[in-house]
Amino acid sequence: MTMPAFAQELGGRLPSEHERATANQLRTIIAAHADGDTKLRVLDDDKAPLEVTLAPALSALLIEVLRHIGQGDAVTLVPVQQMLTTQQAADILNVSRPFLVGLLERNEITFTTVGRHRRIKAEDLFAYKRARDEKRAEALSKLAEADADLL
Repeated sequence: MTMPAFAQELGGRLPSEHERATANQLRTIIAAHADGDTKLRVLDDDKAPLEVTLAPALSALLIEVLRHIGQGDAVTLVPVQQMLTTQQAADILNVSRPFLVGLLERNEITFTTVGRHRRIKAEDLFAYKRARDEKRAEALSKLAEADADLL
């Protein structure tokens, strides 16, 4: 059965132009008031105003998600306690599944087995990703310093 694009979840497709524009507008509104607890007023089904208070951490998270949607990226949220398949983990790291399996076999990322399938806790995957990104940033800084010395 085919579903119209507007009925599909946003994480499974790219956002439409209207969704991108709406995300950018909402991001701008939230960002303009994100210095403290942000109060957001919306209308319920009966057109009665409701007020929602967004804590700074929640505002920052929403701004980041809306930024990606506004740029036209598909977005999927992954709870940190979620167990991921090797393919899902590989997709998050933007590597091939065989490369990820190699990382698991070298114990670079903690995993468990369910039957004969490997499962990775999202929290462990994100910890590996943060460490990898920090190493890359440090190596890039050293290269930039070495390049500056040559000039």
